[in-house]
Amino acid sequence: MTTCYIGLGGNISNELGTPTEHIRHAVSAFEHSADFANVKVSSLYTSKAYGVTDQPDFVNAVLMADTRLSPLALLDFCQSLEMNAGRVRLRRWGERSLDVDVLLYGNAVIDSGRLIVPHKELMLRNFVLIPLLELTPELMVQGQRLAQLPAAQDWQGLELAK
Repeated sequence: MTTCYIGLGGNISNELGTPTEHIRHAVSAFEHSADFANVKVSSLYTSKAYGVTDQPDFVNAVLMADTRLSPLALLDFCQSLEMNAGRVRLRRWGERSLDVDVLLYGNAVIDSGRLIVPHKELMLRNFVLIPLLELTPELMVQGQRLAQLPAAQDWQGLELAK
């Protein structure tokens, strides 16, 4: 089994649910799959949109689990959750019902064309780092302590979801 960290987020409702409901359904899918064990999830956070800012605020969380899936099979699982939540890709960094990103897969460094791990913007995004560190405060990635990164200490635009 390999420990993986998964970013969860969304900012639009659809006929299948609200962003918070989509995240909760995704967490449940991890918890009920035989391919995952020791599933833990951070608190839910709200944040301003990243990149394209003319859209609603996001709800974000990070999930940690042990998995028997290969990295690409894990990516396929994550993308199936997005499809089940009715995700439509309108524009890069745009609105979405659910976004499920593989952030870390053990200590692996992967650049396969379909998957980049560690996630290429992991160390820049407070809405990922803060919930990630909630789960594993001493986490290090490629020799760097995540808690020491500027984005991990920047709560600007980030709040615990109500």
